[in-house]
Amino acid sequence: MDYKKKAYELLKEWKGDDYIFGLGVLDQVGRIALDYGKTALVVCNQTYMMPVLERVLGYLNASGVKLAGESVAPDAKPNAPREDVYRLVTYILQYKPDSIIAVGGGSTIDACKCASALATFGASVTPEVDHYFGTGIVTEGLSNTGKQLVPVIAVQTSASSGAHLTKYSNITDPVAGQKKLIVDPAIVPATSIFDYEVTATMPIKVTIDGALDAIAHTFEVYCGAKGDKLELCRDLAVTAISLCAENARTLVKDPKNLEAREAIGLATDLGGYAIMVGGTSGAHLTSFSLVDIVGHGTACGIMNPYYAVFYSKAIQPQLKVVGDIFRTYGYADASIGTLEGRALAEAVARAMIAYGKSIDAPTKLDELDGFGEKHIQRALKAAKDPQLKMKLQNMPVPMTADDVDSYMEPILRAAVGGDLSIIKEM
Repeated sequence: MDYKKKAYELLKEWKGDDYIFGLGVLDQVGRIALDYGKTALVVCNQTYMMPVLERVLGYLNASGVKLAGESVAPDAKPNAPREDVYRLVTYILQYKPDSIIAVGGGSTIDACKCASALATFGASVTPEVDHYFGTGIVTEGLSNTGKQLVPVIAVQTSASSGAHLTKYSNITDPVAGQKKLIVDPAIVPATSIFDYEVTATMPIKVTIDGALDAIAHTFEVYCGAKGDKLELCRDLAVTAISLCAENARTLVKDPKNLEAREAIGLATDLGGYAIMVGGTSGAHLTSFSLVDIVGHGTACGIMNPYYAVFYSKAIQPQLKVVGDIFRTYGYADASIGTLEGRALAEAVARAMIAYGKSIDAPTKLDELDGFGEKHIQRALKAAKDPQLKMKLQNMPVPMTADDVDSYMEPILRAAVGGDLSIIKEM
């Protein structure tokens, strides 16, 4: 199958004209911004992103869109620390732009989505970001106040989180080392652009993190899918995982390969599609507690093999499909098609680990610089946080907070040293 063609079809059916994506499409940013007004707050890194930023500013100027405040606002640091959100709120309140153009990866886009909400509701609801964590809080604020968010135009620059397409905003408390989540359809960017050529300016490590995130998004959603969503989630997973399995190794060897860049960009976009259809679960929940030592996608990539074994009884059909993909691309042998039960789950887990090793990604927690017991305890504590309970409930084998110590802790211990045998099944 031509998985690139399939990916374009799936994304176009989903987003229609609200999403501009492909190779060589960045020049459309000026036309899109003008639809929202004549002033825009541009948020972007002004060091390594300068070549992309200069192109964006040129296209805005040619379309008659002026910079709010006559300057570019600095972007958010990795994992969107809350202090960067508050800083962007100040820019929005001072300059009152017609739109916010977030030029960057997931952290910059997430920070802008959150800052738009805080700037809108700060005076009438609360300026404290913690209030908005959880599901539907922004929509509730819009309903209660009658206000409108400042539109966010997301210009994605890295094959990563799908932040430019989704209802999620991940914000980090750097002091606690913990990431929390806003989940609300109201914060989906008004319009998004992703020129896959631009990802060639990003470090290869960022793109590999994105490939692992694409697999995590589609795999986790597919594992939890039921009913009329199952077929779509299967298509998303098969397409995204196949694109990553086939192309990520090419990028490790040749980071400037645009065909492979396009493939990984499409895969990460399908990951964004997936998390709008269903929910992620265990690996994503654990990743929130590792933000101080590893990228989000890589954290999920480490954890998903171990959660797959825990979910074994509930996801046998999904494991057969995913196992066949990894067999096709050389990460598992032909015998994987004959396996059942936990043996199948462990074989798929080993294939996922083999894939991670093939792209020079860590596959165990003890391979991460700075990892320690505090991360295990942080993850167990976070899993019991009511604001993150959706991740426990989304698991194919749902947990409650009371189950965390008995069942999640062995998963985490298994991921430390790579020992699948110590994972307990419910």
